[in-house]
Amino acid sequence: MSTAVIAVGRMKEKPYRQMADEYLKRLQRYGKYEEIEIPDLAEPVNTSPAIEEQIKEKEGAAILQRIRPGDHVIAMTIPGKAYDSPGLSERLTALRSAGASRIVFVIGGSLGLGRNVLDRADEEMTMSRMTFPHQLARVMLLEQLYRSEKIAAGERYHK
Repeated sequence: MSTAVIAVGRMKEKPYRQMADEYLKRLQRYGKYEEIEIPDLAEPVNTSPAIEEQIKEKEGAAILQRIRPGDHVIAMTIPGKAYDSPGLSERLTALRSAGASRIVFVIGGSLGLGRNVLDRADEEMTMSRMTFPHQLARVMLLEQLYRSEKIAAGERYHK
C-alpha cells in the first residue's frame, strides 16, 4: 500500500520544506509515502478567466501524467468533504481494506485544480473552508496523514 501527495509548485521556503520532510520521514514507518512536485505555471499580470482555465488545465495535464489507472485520487478542494482526524483515519483504512493500491492526494496551484483533475478524482476533501498558502496546506496534509496513521495503529496522539 502506498500513498502519494501530488502538489503543484515547489516548496521554496526552508521551514516548510523541513516540516514536510520530517512528516514524510515519520510516515515511512507506516508504508510507502511519496511527495511529487509539479511545476507551477506563471500567471500573467493581466489575466482573464479563460487564461486561468488554460493554466489549470496545463497543470492538470502534468498532474494526470503522475496518476496511475488504479489510483484512488482525492482532490484537495475548499468545497470538498471535511473529516476530523479519526474520520480521516477511518476513511483511509476503509480505502486500503477495499483494495486501493495507491491513494493519491492532489493539491492544486494558486488557481486551484483544473476540471480535468476534478473529473479524474474519486472524491474531494477539504482541510478547511479557509484558504491557506499551498506550502502550509501541504505540511498540514502530511501532518494529518501522520496523525491518521498513528490513530489507525492504535498509538497515542495529541487531541
